[in-house]
This record gives sequence, structure tokens and C-alpha cells, in this order.
Amino acid sequence: MKKLACLVLYTCGVVGLLLQAVPARAGVIMHGTRVIYPADQQEVVVRLENKGDRPALVQAWLDTGDIRSTPATVRTPFTLSPPIFRIEPHQQQALRLRYTGAAAAPDRESLYWLNVLEVPPLTAGTEQGNQIELAFRTRLRVFLRPQALPYSVASAASKLQWKLVAHEHGYALQATNPTPYHVSLSSVDLLNEGKRFTKAPNKEANDSLMMPCGDVKLFALPLLREYPTGALNVEFTAVSDFGARVRHSASVTPPGARRSKP
Repeated sequence: MKKLACLVLYTCGVVGLLLQAVPARAGVIMHGTRVIYPADQQEVVVRLENKGDRPALVQAWLDTGDIRSTPATVRTPFTLSPPIFRIEPHQQQALRLRYTGAAAAPDRESLYWLNVLEVPPLTAGTEQGNQIELAFRTRLRVFLRPQALPYSVASAASKLQWKLVAHEHGYALQATNPTPYHVSLSSVDLLNEGKRFTKAPNKEANDSLMMPCGDVKLFALPLLREYPTGALNVEFTAVSDFGARVRHSASVTPPGARRSKP
């Protein structure tokens, strides 16, 4: 007797997936690229839409960063309504997030993840033994933002500190985030006397360029093998609250030099 094959595909963001030459995609999408939750706000609404031609059963929950966590095991300072629901084709559903006021860092952002698991219904008339079920899980960052932080999030990216350091057989850009905000980057390049050195490609498809508060991260420059002379500048792209990509430029502290205090 043939068994039903169930394949659960995890995705971060709305992406197309390919499984053994069988095209598949999630029908339910979330509007937006991230969720910003001001700590003093009563609730935040996230809108979902079923772009598919079939109804979908959806389960939603939040976690603290562990992709293996389940609704039964995770604990976050939020309530989510509704946790399980059905979306008809080409219809929308509102997810309501409410912050419970539980203890969270008062001087910096806290990061959580919103999970949306979509399970399409079985197709009528299909033999169960020959059917493949595809379940799609989408994860979206949720930033809990306290009140009265010292400056706006718009200025956070410009406050990143950059330094060129020796790394393996060459050099790397060391980025430090001294701000109370999470800063998400999408590109990092070093400029030196008209030459551009791009950071090494991500080793894995889900490598994150997000820099949490107080984070220090290295961006390897595989083509920079010799000590550079002249002015050093970094060009990088940061992602705003609304998902827009904003270009920035900053000076870079050379190897061995000390950065002056701001």
C-alpha cells in the first residue's frame, strides 16, 4: 500500500519553490516585508491574502528565533488572533497581534518571528496514494520597538561603525551596530582608489545580513589580498521599515587604527 508523501517546505519571505521538477508556490502571502510593533500601541494588524484558486487552511504563531519551535512549545509576549483559520480563494484575512506588556528590554528593540503555515486542501478525485501534499511556512520578522529611544530608526544605519581587519588570507570589513535598533543590510562594498570590493556571497541561502543591537559582524572581501592604500569607504544598502532599500556611504577605519569616540 502506497503511503502519502508529505513534504514541508520552509521559506523566509515569499519565494518560489521547485521540488523535483514540480513547480509549486504558496498561495497565501503576507503584505509587507516586516512587522514593526511600537510597544505603546494596542495592536498591530498583519494582512494575509490568498492568491490561489483553492481555499487554504492557515496556522499562525510567533517564536523567538528557533525555527524548530512549535505553537505548543514557544512563549512570546504576544497574543495572536485568529491562530487557525481558513482563507477562501482571492480573499484576505487580518491577523491581530497584541503585546501583553510582558517584560522586554526597555532600551532597545526585541526581535520575534511571525510564522504562517499554509496547508492546501486535498484535491477531489485524486487517488490518495499518488498525491503529494505541499505545506508552505513563511516567517516574517517582528520588531518590538520601545518608546523614547534616543533617536529615530531612520538614522540607525548611518551610525554603523566600519573597520578593515585582517581575515584569513586577506581582509574583511568589520561592522559594529552601536544603536538600539536592528539594522538590515542587503549589500556591502568596500571602495578604494576607484576599485570596488564586494563582500563574499552568502554561504547559505538563508544567511542573514541583519545586525541586531550591539552586534559585530565580519564581511569577507575575497578579492582584497593586499594591504590597501589611500582612502577607504564603504557603500552599503540598508532596508527601511517599509522594505525600501536605502544607499549609504561611510568612511572605514584602516587596519590597526583606533576609531575615535563619537
